[in-house]
Amino acid sequence: MSNTKSIEHKGRIESIDGNKINVNFLAMSGCASCHAKGVCSAADMQEKSVEVFDYTNQYTMGEEVNVILKQSLGFRALLLGYVLPFILVLFILIVLTAITDNEAIAGLSALSVLVPYYLILFLLKDKIRKKFTFAIHKI
Repeated sequence: MSNTKSIEHKGRIESIDGNKINVNFLAMSGCASCHAKGVCSAADMQEKSVEVFDYTNQYTMGEEVNVILKQSLGFRALLLGYVLPFILVLFILIVLTAITDNEAIAGLSALSVLVPYYLILFLLKDKIRKKFTFAIHKI
């Protein structure tokens, strides 16, 4: 592997369709591996599935692999999913409060701006998916 920082999860290959490999893995929050997770509601474990394109034909179904994503892409996902919408809502709220002097209208308008934002993200999902590429490596 390279020296770049990355996010890794152990997963299992569920299906192979030509060069497209579907890998399922268990994504855990930092506290999911804690010994006290049974009494804490913050522990979060979720099964995820990703598509990986591989042209080496060296993998088989059921094989355990490491799913790898560059850490910089994780930060970009965080920016698109949480930071930019927060800034947009805050900006609209401040501007409309100053213009209309009506907090209810400003608040509802600020929240309603999220609908077109996430709709645009949904419509651009194929373009965004090309930038968020996963890699797999044998364990």
